[in-house]
Amino acid sequence: MSSGFDWDTAVPTHARTTLTDEQWNQFNSDGYFVVENLVDPTTLAEVTTETDIFCEEADSFLEKLPDSRMFIAEKGAITFAPNIALKSDALLKFVSSSPITGLVHDLIGPDARLYHDQAVYKANEKPRRFPWHQDNGYTFVLPEHYLTIWIALNDVPIEAGCVWAAPGLHKSGTLLHTYVEPLGWEIFEDPPVTPIAAPIAAGGAVIFSSLTPHLTGPNVSDHMRKAYILQYVGPDAIRFDGPHDKLGTPLTDNARFPWVLRNGSRV
Repeated sequence: MSSGFDWDTAVPTHARTTLTDEQWNQFNSDGYFVVENLVDPTTLAEVTTETDIFCEEADSFLEKLPDSRMFIAEKGAITFAPNIALKSDALLKFVSSSPITGLVHDLIGPDARLYHDQAVYKANEKPRRFPWHQDNGYTFVLPEHYLTIWIALNDVPIEAGCVWAAPGLHKSGTLLHTYVEPLGWEIFEDPPVTPIAAPIAAGGAVIFSSLTPHLTGPNVSDHMRKAYILQYVGPDAIRFDGPHDKLGTPLTDNARFPWVLRNGSRV
């Protein structure tokens, strides 16, 4: 959990180049906002071609495991393909492309690295509860605020499993998470504020802080829900792998955490 967290010192104060005043104000007050048409149709098709390949590989791997599942991934339900930008020239180019880096610049700063990326495909699912969590609750990172860009590769209405956010709670820092088998880490079953759904069309994105409590709902539509999720950190980020890790690991490996911005310029 956070100790003495101050949201006002966590967010950057440099001049913005991309965000509107409305987006900036919503990010500060609610911890998220939506950008429609962030990715053009041609680029979206190229990205989806790549993520399809990696999710098919992930499904093939799951098929060989007991019960066809590992952690919260399960064949025929939800598939995760992590760290794929480092395996694909097309995706590596995409994660450092404009206008994505414009958002990164305004919400992280003029120097930023790709921290993590993953394609997440959610099929028509068996009924289950979905845990409210913060991204920083899975692996604790300092500074606690980093950035998640949740991109819809196809239309994601509410019934397909869109993002839901619990607005305003990001200002409390990282909250206590409890592991719920087999769903993952959870901060509460029901948020103490009214949650807000963020349905988006293909090419749109939900932009939120690593401290914003969120979940994605069940996919009860008639199609696979496809998303590509990008996360970015600043130059001083340190990751702590569990409660006994007191020193942490600086995220400075250029091969694993490539720069996307240096001195305000795309890398």
